Amino acid sequence: MKNLRLSKKFSVVFFFTLVLNSQAQDMELPYYQIPEYPEDFGPGNVVARMIDALGFRYYWATEGLTEKDLDYSPSEGARTSKETLKHIHTMSKMILNAADGNPNIRLENPPELSFEEVRKSTLGNIKLASDKIRGKQAEEFEQCNVVFQNGDRESVYPYWNMINGMLSDCMYHTGQIVLLRRITGNPKNPKVSVFSGRLRD
Repeated sequence: MKNLRLSKKFSVVFFFTLVLNSQAQDMELPYYQIPEYPEDFGPGNVVARMIDALGFRYYWATEGLTEKDLDYSPSEGARTSKETLKHIHTMSKMILNAADGNPNIRLENPPELSFEEVRKSTLGNIKLASDKIRGKQAEEFEQCNVVFQNGDRESVYPYWNMINGMLSDCMYHTGQIVLLRRITGNPKNPKVSVFSGRLRD
């Protein structure tokens, strides 16, 4: 009987240790909350704030997703949540590449990443892109082109296309994840305030 009580106590302690470790790992990722305001409304700061807004929304849209959530598709032929997250991940790399004007080169056989790896990499790309864009002046955006490279062929677009293209598209698809997880019975944390960029008390 004594051994049984000890075993139960150990199980409870082990469970809470796992939960706390999981929460600690989540808080190590960027965008648990949105960063503080930039010093001014300069063009680089405004764009960086838009990127940060994506990061905050994505963090909480993807926090606590289960395999059931990831495998869900609203209809035959539609993307699953997991496939949508891979799509966002690809675009997050494009957002990062545009900050330096680096070309986007499609890989023939991209590595297969787990959900945790996709989430961590996406948030990392968003954070790096924001850091690179923050503080830029208007004339510096002339170097932040969206470049697609296919062999010797190159297509170049101004940063305007990034704003109405990949950046807005990532916001759109992040909203889809929020909707789909609600359908599967696992809504995002109700304390999330996208207005304040914090969790409500």
